[in-house]
Amino acid sequence: MSTLVDKILGSDIPYITYAVPFFFLLIGVEFVAGLVQRKQLYRLNDSINDLSCGVIDQIVGIFLQSLLFAGYLFLFEHARLLNIQEAPAGVKWIAAGALVLGVDFCFYWFHRTAHEYAAPWATHVVHHQSEEYNLTVALRQSAFESCFAWIFYLPLAVLGFPPGWYLAMSALNLLYQFWIHTEAIGRLGPLELVMNTPSHHRVHHARNLKYLDKNYAGMFIIWDRMFGTFQVEEEQPVYGITKPLGSLNPLWANLHYWAELAEDAWRAPRWQDKFKIWFMPLGWTPPGLPERPRAQEITRAQQVKYNPQLRTGLSLYVLSQFVLVLGLAVTVLTMGDEKQPLRVIAGPAALVLWSLANLGGLLERKSWARKAEFVRICAIPLVAYAWFGTAWAPLAGAIAYAVISAAWLLAYGDHRAIDNTAQPAASHGADAHRSHVLHPHEDVSHALDGHANGNRQSSGAHPAQPRPTHEARPTAAD
Repeated sequence: MSTLVDKILGSDIPYITYAVPFFFLLIGVEFVAGLVQRKQLYRLNDSINDLSCGVIDQIVGIFLQSLLFAGYLFLFEHARLLNIQEAPAGVKWIAAGALVLGVDFCFYWFHRTAHEYAAPWATHVVHHQSEEYNLTVALRQSAFESCFAWIFYLPLAVLGFPPGWYLAMSALNLLYQFWIHTEAIGRLGPLELVMNTPSHHRVHHARNLKYLDKNYAGMFIIWDRMFGTFQVEEEQPVYGITKPLGSLNPLWANLHYWAELAEDAWRAPRWQDKFKIWFMPLGWTPPGLPERPRAQEITRAQQVKYNPQLRTGLSLYVLSQFVLVLGLAVTVLTMGDEKQPLRVIAGPAALVLWSLANLGGLLERKSWARKAEFVRICAIPLVAYAWFGTAWAPLAGAIAYAVISAAWLLAYGDHRAIDNTAQPAASHGADAHRSHVLHPHEDVSHALDGHANGNRQSSGAHPAQPRPTHEARPTAAD
């Protein structure tokens, strides 16, 4: 018998897709709140990078979801202990309440494991890379996290929670975690005893030594209190991972830690260690390789953020192109929700990924990005012809887009040029395009303080960053 709880949890409602407009509305509200409070909560390049990672996660998920969900479906069909679908309405409501707790409990253990072991951390590190803390960081998710996380939710299938219920509750759990990624909200009194809050989650995203690997909760902070991983927010958090990424390329953000592990596996003298390194606790070093230095304490005054300076015209180009790519990404996600064939979705999905990689490279002032972007612009009319044939409106629009974009990029796309108001970009090793110069007033003030904390700009490259024993940064929307 269908009940209200079945309609809420079992109707295949795409909660995440429906929530997208509200995400952007709340991001706008937080941005305005920062202006009112005279706190810079956002940086354009960082926020575009956050949202790009989130888009990639959602698009890759279209291609992985069916495969990864097969295990849950199999256990539900062949090994479930309870038949919740046939239970009376009252029992179903009790079961829904139990599922709220069950999903969050499983999330806690997935999240904790992802911070403690190498390969799981590689699937999760993307969420912690940002050196800011705002609502766009909540959307910064890893494309490969679901490849690991699904295992932790299989007990729910054995208990008999319907697959549709599980998917809906997982989405609602993730939606709850969106609002806690903010510095605009202080502490919330008695609510903090039970629920995960912005204050608790700021601790989780911090790289201060006392905050490392704390507050893994999704919705309920009770799990951290029960299992010894709770930490109250005290001094101001410094955000990011202990070995900063130093990149605004969303594809590299998803791959960089896999590349580090692969390099160590290749260099490991013993064959067993080439396999073992993927499953060992973070900080473990194969015998014969140099020991990883431990993470060092850091304060906000010491932190130098990765923040390449761009000409205003190029920044506006990246922003406008990102908005257009975001529109294409929403179309791709809608195609996924409609269960269109993956071969149909693959083309526009690939165009989205290519576009985001180019825009990340432009934000870094990489020379290859300008060339790749010209190729992409020139390809747009060809793509329009392939998709729409000789229909004049799409083809004319694509040609006009290509001409305007190419002219704009020619005018402002010189990767070596920056505004006169920006400080010169410092070199980072052999790569002169990895600037670590901060713009004046780049400081992100902590919401618990009633005043700004002064400018903390710094020129020059990052100081050498040790590879820490605790390279796992607690996450945010996860």
